[in-house]
Amino acid sequence: MTKQFASHADMDDKVVSFDKLSDNAYAYTAEGDPNTGIIIGDDAVMVIDTQATPVMAQDVIRRIREVTDKPVKYILLSHYHAVRVFGASAYNAQEILASRDTYDLIVERGEQDKASEIARFPRLFRNVESIPPGLTWPTITFDGEMTVNLGNLEVQIMQVGRGHTKGDTIAWLPEQKILFAGDLVEYQSTPYAGDCYFREWPHTLDTLAEFDAEKMVPGRGPSLTSADEVRKGLAGTRAFLTDLYSCVNNGVAEGKDLKAIYRETYDFMKPRYAKWVIFDHCMPFDVSRAYDEATGYEDPRIWTAERDIEMWKQLEGN
Repeated sequence: MTKQFASHADMDDKVVSFDKLSDNAYAYTAEGDPNTGIIIGDDAVMVIDTQATPVMAQDVIRRIREVTDKPVKYILLSHYHAVRVFGASAYNAQEILASRDTYDLIVERGEQDKASEIARFPRLFRNVESIPPGLTWPTITFDGEMTVNLGNLEVQIMQVGRGHTKGDTIAWLPEQKILFAGDLVEYQSTPYAGDCYFREWPHTLDTLAEFDAEKMVPGRGPSLTSADEVRKGLAGTRAFLTDLYSCVNNGVAEGKDLKAIYRETYDFMKPRYAKWVIFDHCMPFDVSRAYDEATGYEDPRIWTAERDIEMWKQLEGN
């Protein structure tokens, strides 16, 4: 039986958790759906990744209002993927922050990414009509790092290396040792690697490990509430990436074509990772990107709604 495209079979609503990590930090998670981080200072709130639509963002806002009446002044885009950014308009934030690399990706492929992801995730974009026309644009960009003061609380915002995308950005509360990792780290969830840098991502994870975080909000999966869980999140993400890329790279070295490599890689990865959320969705995209990188495409090619379908038919068709 041909698998349903991407996440078209995933239509069941998820149970939301709103976890308090400290007096200043919360994690909005939903059984492997994209996470949102919340940081609360004396004067203002920062939201890290906004959900897929303004309607979905309303549930985040409702939960924020249960714990604070401070205004949401800042939105931080950990990177630019539609499921992360198109809820932004609901917050009425004063500023939207992103790395300059992320801004450049919006210019290069924002419209294509929007159409691609809306087609992949019908449940997450159930209220797609609530998205304003156009794209979500940063109002402030930075290179490398910047600091934002929310009122007696400084948030360090940093790029520590390329991985999930070239624009990946983390938020760090150094005194509390709480890290908001975006999709650089997944926990019990399959890393989406269609726009990634396979050879660089493990090194970026090594850099994250040097923070010695005691709590973490990953991109997907439950919040990590101990140093041991953080280590497991980093190690699991790293293992998935290295296992998949090694398998694909070996196939390329043996002169095999993409479809043969996909079948071999899928069969190798399934016993190890099939229980992770969105495994079947991610695998064709991840193997396609790994194959490209192993055959000389240093930068990820642009995914379009049309390319998505063509690739899926090639790899998952009979």
